[in-house]
Amino acid sequence: MSDPREGAATPERRSALAMEPATFRAIGHRLVDDLAELLASVPQRPVTPGESPADVRRGLRLGGPLPEAGDDPRELIERVAKSLFDHSLFNGHPRFFGYITSSPAPIGMFGDLLAAAANPNVGSWTLGPAATEIELEAVRWIAGLLGFPESCGGVMVSGGNMANFVGFLAARVAKCPWDVRAAGVAAGPRLRAYVSAETHTWIQKAADLFGLGTDAVRWIPCDSAMRMDVAALERTIAADRAAGDLPFLVVGTGGSVSTGAVDPLPAIAQVCRREKLWFHVDGAYGGFAAAVPEAPDELRGLALADSVAVDPHKWLYSPLEVGCALVRDPEAMRAAFSYHPVYYHFDEQVVNFVDHGLQNSRGFRALKVWLGLRHAGAAGCREAISEDIRLSRRLAEALRAHGSFEVFTTDLSIVTFRYVPDDLRGRESDSAAAERLDALNRELLDSSQRAGEVFVSNAVVHGRYALRTCIVNFHTSERDIEAIPGIFARAGRAIDERMRAGGAAPAGG
Repeated sequence: MSDPREGAATPERRSALAMEPATFRAIGHRLVDDLAELLASVPQRPVTPGESPADVRRGLRLGGPLPEAGDDPRELIERVAKSLFDHSLFNGHPRFFGYITSSPAPIGMFGDLLAAAANPNVGSWTLGPAATEIELEAVRWIAGLLGFPESCGGVMVSGGNMANFVGFLAARVAKCPWDVRAAGVAAGPRLRAYVSAETHTWIQKAADLFGLGTDAVRWIPCDSAMRMDVAALERTIAADRAAGDLPFLVVGTGGSVSTGAVDPLPAIAQVCRREKLWFHVDGAYGGFAAAVPEAPDELRGLALADSVAVDPHKWLYSPLEVGCALVRDPEAMRAAFSYHPVYYHFDEQVVNFVDHGLQNSRGFRALKVWLGLRHAGAAGCREAISEDIRLSRRLAEALRAHGSFEVFTTDLSIVTFRYVPDDLRGRESDSAAAERLDALNRELLDSSQRAGEVFVSNAVVHGRYALRTCIVNFHTSERDIEAIPGIFARAGRAIDERMRAGGAAPAGG
């Protein structure tokens, strides 16, 4: 067959966006070499440069008008690669413990490049056949790791909020006895959703965005271990039914953001079965730990849920961004999301992910997850998660042994603690001492984040301000853990001395 582009009379189109294969190859080879060196340098760099926004803009040469003429691509990529590493916080740094964002697996970096090169729209099977089938397999493998039925439906999304939204909307449709998609939530009694006081703020966003209003959320108190009080849950459901409201959803937390607490998921599942409510588990952080023996037995209760949210970019070490929603009954996803306008001509005998979630146009997020699972295998994933948990427990031991810290919680891979000066030890509950400790540890957090030697975040545990470490990082070693008490003790002493002298705390701790 002749090439329709042949013929001297038809000139080739030339675009400023195009790139010759030789140029692409040269830039790509150089970039991979540069990235290998830059990635190797991360442990020797500060976790964060601690710069101001103006410093970052200056370093990246931002702020000018859009140039009329484009830059040379070789120079542009080389300069931007170096600038990004010079002016970024590194969540892949061995001493990044601040938020629940994992170190990115290198094979996932290649996955993002491959996905962008193929550039499928994974909204329909026709537009992304290979991508759709890979996503289906990745979803099945994730379900298997968690102990969730592999026959479930599932979809890759941007992160925890969106994965939880999928479960929320599936529950709304499944548990409303009227056509809520057509008539809206105002067509029936007041809907009620039940969550623990430690649940992530995604629930407020969902209640707001999807028409229930945030007052529809019932915040159930927690026990001393910061887990949902199941007896209080049952009382609240009964009271709402008596008032004429319609309970429809209970959310169990599989690893809270603040402390890593795991709700009593099997007991919550029993309540949901008895009350005929949808049981959703927010396992965005902790869900993958259900695969390892070190996790609480109650975490494996997520296998009893109607839907589960997990984030591969948290404890599966995929590069940002990717979350995953699992729904036990695949038809519940179609019931919640499927529409078929005349301009769609999709084969309904195959999976079209446009029917399974909120997005129509969808990138190929699943490739980096699938590659990571193939590369590490189930055993490799379990080993990495187990080691993160072990290191967090080792950190708690080291902090207690040091003598200058009070450890509050150790759950999954999160430890919460605070620095306590010698003169306040034993007096932590006094109101004046408590106020001073809160102020001291706030400044300790701020100064440590600016210094860049180690990066942690904060939590409030039973009303007390705490420093918080979360290890979801396959680069972190025992040596990094053992350094933490000394770093914070030195900085804490310096800040305490300055505060007691009545001056400002030193900028770098």
